[in-house]
Amino acid sequence: MLIRNAQIVTKEGTVIENGWMETADGHIKGIGSTDSLPVCDDEEYDAQGGFLFPGFVDAHTHLGMWEDGLGFEGDDGNEKTDPCTPHLNAVDAVNPLDRCFEEAYTGGVTTVVTGPGSANPISGQMIVLKTYGRRVEDMLVKAPAAIKFALGENPKSVYHDRDEMPSTRMGTAAIMREQLLKAQRYQQRLQACEENEEIDEPEFDYKCEALLPLLERKIQAHFHAHRADDIFTALRIAKEFNLDAVIIHTTEGHLITKELLAEQAKVLSGPFLCDRSKPELKNQTPRSPGLMANAGLVPAIITDHPVVPTQYLPLCAALAVREGMTEEDALRAITIVPAQILRLENRVGSLRVGKDADLVVWDRNPLDLFAKAKFVMIDGHRVH
Repeated sequence: MLIRNAQIVTKEGTVIENGWMETADGHIKGIGSTDSLPVCDDEEYDAQGGFLFPGFVDAHTHLGMWEDGLGFEGDDGNEKTDPCTPHLNAVDAVNPLDRCFEEAYTGGVTTVVTGPGSANPISGQMIVLKTYGRRVEDMLVKAPAAIKFALGENPKSVYHDRDEMPSTRMGTAAIMREQLLKAQRYQQRLQACEENEEIDEPEFDYKCEALLPLLERKIQAHFHAHRADDIFTALRIAKEFNLDAVIIHTTEGHLITKELLAEQAKVLSGPFLCDRSKPELKNQTPRSPGLMANAGLVPAIITDHPVVPTQYLPLCAALAVREGMTEEDALRAITIVPAQILRLENRVGSLRVGKDADLVVWDRNPLDLFAKAKFVMIDGHRVH
């Protein structure tokens, strides 16, 4: 397909005021200005001066895990029967026919991270999905992409009500360390078996198996952490086990920017377009991503869908701009920055030849409250 007469915002450092983009085989084939418009025998789309952006990336959601309009029947996000469940895979819970997927892509969000919630200290496997499709296997970008960990009030509240461990922050951290140490020893035993045939393999342990890619840094550790002390606990545990850590929410990140910079922390900011529903959110503010960015950090903005519906990701970015973040930082925070944090910048988050053809044409600047997506393409297929 050839898209022409577009203001192309590549998020690669260039803006083409009147340009064209050609796609083929699910990827971007070419980009240029209209004075060098190629001959195209394929379908064409006239953007009529609209803004052509890369599809937005929401780096933390529970899309498809808590289905829209349903109670218990559609709640597949938390296995509250065991505080340690790294072997749970979001692939087995997501319902792609939840109407929130359509709301996501028609709202310009083409890639999301989704997975289990934060009831358990070790909650399970997060996945990266495109937002269009009927079968989850056909939508996958990476699975698993991360192991979800949770600190703070959530696991405490769940297991305190059951009079089980963990009912303290110490207990939460201890469960994480215990399972990670088990997985380390399991890994060492497997390596020893490969080197010496006389050593017996360890008894199969599904939880340890799930953590092997994490210990090998093939996938990330996504730590739910709001309060500053919980953020530091996440970074401490990540150091102890050499994990590629990402801090989810980072609600008090603006209070500890110097320390986060020293740690070169990867941070996801949000949700902040919502109420302060629990004590650890007392310092929640939409000024946070801007304060972190102005201090030198590079935060991505997230919705935590369904806390904030994912189609409102650009609205969250606009709110961050109103509260002090630069427009450029805010747009990067929902495009190339989350792609870089997720180590997927070679596929999504910007417009460059060879990358996935995930494109959105907006009728105006997407941070404008009245902006609407006129055209959406995912993997080279026009979906809206």
